[in-house]
Amino acid sequence: MVRICGCEKKSLADKNGVREGDVLISINGNPIADVLDYRYYLSEKRVVLLLERCGERYEITIRKGEYEDIGLEFETPLMDKKHSCKNGCIFCFIDQNPEGLRESLYFKDDDSRLSFLHGNYVTLTNMTDADIERIVKMRFSPINVSVHTTDPELRIKMMKNKRSGEVLKYLDTMKAAGIEMCGQIVLCRGVNDGDHLIKTLTDLAKLYPEMSSVAVVPAGLTKYRDGLYPLSDFSRDEAREVIAAVEGFAEKMYNEYGDRVFYAADELYLKAELPLPSGEYYGSYPQIENGVGMLRSFADEFEMAAEDVIDMKDYLQEPRRVTVATAVAAYPTIKEYASRLESLIDNLTVDVIEIKNRFFGESITVAGLLTGKDIAEALEGRDLGDEVLIPVSALSESEDIFLCGMTLSELEERLGVRVTPAENDGYEFARAVIGAE
Repeated sequence: MVRICGCEKKSLADKNGVREGDVLISINGNPIADVLDYRYYLSEKRVVLLLERCGERYEITIRKGEYEDIGLEFETPLMDKKHSCKNGCIFCFIDQNPEGLRESLYFKDDDSRLSFLHGNYVTLTNMTDADIERIVKMRFSPINVSVHTTDPELRIKMMKNKRSGEVLKYLDTMKAAGIEMCGQIVLCRGVNDGDHLIKTLTDLAKLYPEMSSVAVVPAGLTKYRDGLYPLSDFSRDEAREVIAAVEGFAEKMYNEYGDRVFYAADELYLKAELPLPSGEYYGSYPQIENGVGMLRSFADEFEMAAEDVIDMKDYLQEPRRVTVATAVAAYPTIKEYASRLESLIDNLTVDVIEIKNRFFGESITVAGLLTGKDIAEALEGRDLGDEVLIPVSALSESEDIFLCGMTLSELEERLGVRVTPAENDGYEFARAVIGAE
């Protein structure tokens, strides 16, 4: 049962007398514990809600369209507390956070419901047979799984959870039930690479097509690793070996099924000093949120927007100068296309500044982990022109605040110029640089 914290005015629930503070007990006789129960059982065209008010139970019947919402609001999107992670992964990024950050940044999430709702990756160690049965029954898909290795003993070593080996059986259960899965392998040098990686890729290939895509991503290592498991970055040649293994499996899958399935993260190509594959290689970019194909997608989007950019040049009636702050990984790409824009538009000047991550350590090169502090220190004292563009991914999704705690308005005040978050999209980047509405 869950408490209702609000009821949308003139909604079906409101018209049937449901009020804030009521408790939802069941729908069509099925107990409601969280958002998955609620969404599943609410999909019927006729629903009978059992509720409680001031200790008295009452029922209402609502006729509605299939999947139509009835207007109830709950305290949290999950309708209860998030399930925290019970693992002690040797590569956990949260364990590498410095002291003094926002409390929410130290919460370790491992909630299977967020996998379905928001695409979060889960380890399965918080799940029971009953949880898997519910996923199968309700046909929740896709489920995003942090696999890392299919060797049970190695998985226990890496995740420091005695259940982490046995729950691998759930992958087979979900395949048998036709539940789509997306996999993630956080690769740790000298731990789950080499022969272990080959075994993992081999085992996951057997789960196709239910295991629809797998990203291989190097572990992110900050400078705050004192007392943690000793890990180090991949060298150029080691990154090339990883890419060769992943691309080898991808080619086999493509030849047999017409689907590559396995993808290495952009970061590995950068470490390996190898060019990124073509846009065709990534297909529908199934793992772009894992940093797979993000730079290629950006480049292709810019190329498709080239003609529109030429048309947009008339938008600039006055000279415009803009500063673009970007992370080390994206710098060469951003620099190249900023120069292209300058060549297309006579009265446009674009300065691209590479921001090294001193907050977490210079081995962290992705835009999503840039901080306002590092951006401010890199840009202060420069002639920044009319506007500064920063990666939108460096800000919290729910508010304009960086990981270091600095807000967007504080950064603007410190730099004395307007600061605009720019989308990670080649077309939108061009518009932002030009300043088009």
